[in-house]
Amino acid sequence: MLFSKLSNFLEELEKTSSRLEITEILAKLFTISSPDEIAKISYLSLGILAPNYKGIVFNAADQMIIRAIAKAYNTDINKVKSLYKQKGDLGLVSFELSKNKNTKLSVSDVYQKLLVTANENGEGSQERRVEKLSDLLKSLDNSSAKFVTRIPLGKLRLGFSEKTVMDALSQMEAGDKSGKKELEAAYNINPDIGLLAKLIKERGIKNLSKIVKPEIGVPVVPMLAQRLKSTEEMVKKMGEVSVEPKYDGLRIFIHFKKPDFVRIFTRNMNFIDESIFPELKNLGKYIKANIVILDTEAVGVNLDEEKILDFQATMQRRRKHEVEANAAKTPLQFQVFDILLCDGESQIDKPYIKRREILEKVIINSPLLKVDEHTITKDPKVVEELYRKYIKEGYEGVVVKKTTGLYVSGRTGWNWVKMKQETGAEGKLSDTVDCVVMGYTVGKGKRIGFGVGQFLVGIMDGDSIKTVTKVGTGLTDDQFRELKTRLEKLKVDEKPKEYQVSKILEPDFWVTPKLVVEIAADDITKSPNHTAGYALRFPRLVKFRDDKAVKDATTVKEVEKMYKLQKSS
Repeated sequence: MLFSKLSNFLEELEKTSSRLEITEILAKLFTISSPDEIAKISYLSLGILAPNYKGIVFNAADQMIIRAIAKAYNTDINKVKSLYKQKGDLGLVSFELSKNKNTKLSVSDVYQKLLVTANENGEGSQERRVEKLSDLLKSLDNSSAKFVTRIPLGKLRLGFSEKTVMDALSQMEAGDKSGKKELEAAYNINPDIGLLAKLIKERGIKNLSKIVKPEIGVPVVPMLAQRLKSTEEMVKKMGEVSVEPKYDGLRIFIHFKKPDFVRIFTRNMNFIDESIFPELKNLGKYIKANIVILDTEAVGVNLDEEKILDFQATMQRRRKHEVEANAAKTPLQFQVFDILLCDGESQIDKPYIKRREILEKVIINSPLLKVDEHTITKDPKVVEELYRKYIKEGYEGVVVKKTTGLYVSGRTGWNWVKMKQETGAEGKLSDTVDCVVMGYTVGKGKRIGFGVGQFLVGIMDGDSIKTVTKVGTGLTDDQFRELKTRLEKLKVDEKPKEYQVSKILEPDFWVTPKLVVEIAADDITKSPNHTAGYALRFPRLVKFRDDKAVKDATTVKEVEKMYKLQKSS
């Protein structure tokens, strides 16, 4: 397929905001794609070159792209900057400057050239990137150049994610969304949308999740905990349960293969260089297996006082600078609570109690790795007592796990349920909501100096982000300043396509959906103004959640459940 044909589809996608129409357009595109092309087309339609965990990203700054455009079209760099200031989109600048009417390059040609450019590293790599990108732009028609310019900037602006791509792949194969459940199950095991698209094209959707198995070095979508209002309801829904302390740390998946292969992934499946955690260089001493994938919580520890540190202290360990000094200051302990792969055999379809037995045989407890303690019970009173005990000991609460439950990614079924410490006095919401910052409004009085008075946040509804509250309290002066610094880098001229916002709530400035924050509130109310249909009453910032991606934010369905639990309590 010529890239110009793909760009025609991208033009259609850019012009529509209807999720159904976007799905239909993508399904048509995938239908006419060959098995060799469909993976590349899936990536490019999302503005990426590979799944996030492979770490193939441009991280290109505006200035680099401006230079590439000027070079491609033999244009004075000041003219490019002037056009950019007018249009606010370097893709539109390329569209205007390009005089080429035809593109002879195929989708595979363009993809390969972008991949080679992204992989340029080392001394002089920026110059080589500019050269390669300018040569590519030169050979493209104006529409193709527009989209190719946006990809290195991470600003394709089509407003959909892997979820919509999965809908479209099901539509292509089954004629409707009936295959989405099978596709999502496979994606949860191997979150590579291009690979799955290719497999569907070659083999169909049926039994896809049985074909795809956990692999060392490939992250699995994490299992998440549900919410229930009482310990009685937990036992009623789950039967026999394992009660375990809930740590407020950094969710880490450890992939280990003897003698010394280590890969580390966050809860949002981003790769972390193992050098950030030098403690893990001796990992093999504490594992009695050749290959494992472990689900853990990394927590900072104070060795002198023998206590676990708070979340913010643990998060400091993700810094790439002064690693050794930070490791000495805040050593980590990895609380191991599940095992997904052991010596080449998948564990995800085994009941939790069996996985737990294997885990206890495989892990040698030490200051580095510890299998967290647990209590098996069918008594709601025991669950309540353990919750109070762990809160008193400084933990965040408990996680209650169904002993017969399988490892199911996401918040599906009643396999895991969390009980967190209440956020305030009686009557206040006993859980927090992870929200996406959508925009901000300049403050008044003292806050004029901060540049932020309030910020608008939303929650997920499929690929859409819907408003749930404005936040202007709960921040220290330093947090206001940090928030302004963060949001300034994310500011965009137009409302992102995935945002659904009532006119009366539109902020002074929009930001691209990148920043996730944890919000506490007194309660949840129904709202005619917020597009989520619900509002958080008296919201307060708890903390920035740099460990979570936008797709990990709380959903409308989850807030609806929280509202019902609140009403029935």
